[in-house]
Amino acid sequence: MAKGLQPYWLQAYLLLYIPVGLFADSCITAVWQQYLLGALTFLALYLAALKAPKEQRMQVWVCVAVATGFEIFSSLIWGIYAYRLHNVPLFVPPGHGLVYLFGLLAAQTPIVTRYRRRLAYAILAVAGAWAVLGLTVLPVVTGRIDVQGAMCFPVFAYFLLRSPRWPLFAAIFIIVSELEIVGTSLGNWYWLPAAPWTGIPSGNPPSVIAAGYCIIDGTVLLLFSIYRWGLNTIRTRITTTITPRPGPKRRPIADNLAYSGEAVAPSSTSLI
Repeated sequence: MAKGLQPYWLQAYLLLYIPVGLFADSCITAVWQQYLLGALTFLALYLAALKAPKEQRMQVWVCVAVATGFEIFSSLIWGIYAYRLHNVPLFVPPGHGLVYLFGLLAAQTPIVTRYRRRLAYAILAVAGAWAVLGLTVLPVVTGRIDVQGAMCFPVFAYFLLRSPRWPLFAAIFIIVSELEIVGTSLGNWYWLPAAPWTGIPSGNPPSVIAAGYCIIDGTVLLLFSIYRWGLNTIRTRITTTITPRPGPKRRPIADNLAYSGEAVAPSSTSLI
């Protein structure tokens, strides 16, 4: 049993850290305490990312930067959700990194390599059921109709069925669903009943909001490709600069004299 769960220990660690961290944040009363939790989360992300290949580690940190930009826009500018202390807590950027790392490592797990598309269809069925419930049954319980979550479903379905990185999105749906349900239940953040500017009704949380990572992943890959292109260009220029160019081939002295028309005196040795 323990041996069978061994390939999933890092995923289990990430799935456990997130609710524990959110519970800790729900007990926090000062911003400086959030700073400590944020530093701890950065450390947790750094240690967890060491288990990933170098290229994936770089993608994780690019994701942290990209997701921070999305957080500032979505929360502080657009205002479709608000954090408890009306800020973007310091633990949120590395939290996005933990989510993204969870998705990246999913492709290496035995369950993905064994079940492949059947797993994708199962995740898609759960996401679709949640989206439908958000339009039908859940409004009776929550008093909200979740149009925003339902609108995310087609985007998520497209990437899950058509992208070669589908294990990333399947795994992200799992961990984001946990994160959103726990975070909104504990009051770490709150989704507005209707999105500003558009007025689209939203659940708390929206059902398939994990589809937002499809956009984040595309942005990460674009920036990472630009980074690699720039790095390769710099390396090529440095190599070209420091590599000596071959000069003109020099002729032997005798050949040079003969070519110029001068006589070459034969060497003589003494017989005495």
